[in-house]
Amino acid sequence: MRNPNPKEWQAQDYSQNRIADYKAYNFVDGEGIRNSLYVSGCLFACEGCFNKAVQNFNYGVPFTQELEDQIIEDLRPDYVQGLTLLGGEPFLNTPVCLQVVDRVRQEFGHSKDIWSWSGYTYEELLVDTQDKLELLSKIDILVDGRFELSKRNLNLQFRGSSNQRIIDVAASKAQGKAVIWAKCKDAEESYEQIKKQI
Repeated sequence: MRNPNPKEWQAQDYSQNRIADYKAYNFVDGEGIRNSLYVSGCLFACEGCFNKAVQNFNYGVPFTQELEDQIIEDLRPDYVQGLTLLGGEPFLNTPVCLQVVDRVRQEFGHSKDIWSWSGYTYEELLVDTQDKLELLSKIDILVDGRFELSKRNLNLQFRGSSNQRIIDVAASKAQGKAVIWAKCKDAEESYEQIKKQI
């Protein structure tokens, strides 16, 4: 796992404006029914990464206007709660992510929520490049921090290791510190534990 200094990694130096995948109408990348955009490229190289191929910034296909339009159409149904950005590292792909987020806000205001996963912590993003700060300011929920294999825990909601947090971005900005999402509820038993009991 790599730990960057503030502003060491800049999207303009790494992003190839490529995406690894797009999945509409899924239930696993945040609360409710969501559309998920997986961007290509990540420099954190966490041990045990479940999506190692996507660490390559040249993986996948170019992001297109057609895909952006498709994402917007897929968000229109009332039963779709919002958009999720993951990867890869969204905050090293701000050219793509800001374009999509701005379009979502233009079309839907805040009636659709936006989640993002990141290897950066909330505090690291606050002192990094302007584009990262802009993306952070435009999302609702940040699932932050590197995946740490030694802290892996299958009981956790929407995250893989106990150092990671689900952060309410607006509440954090208002209080001047990271505020955990009020609906965060971790399980007491993991699927593996339940399976052993059967």
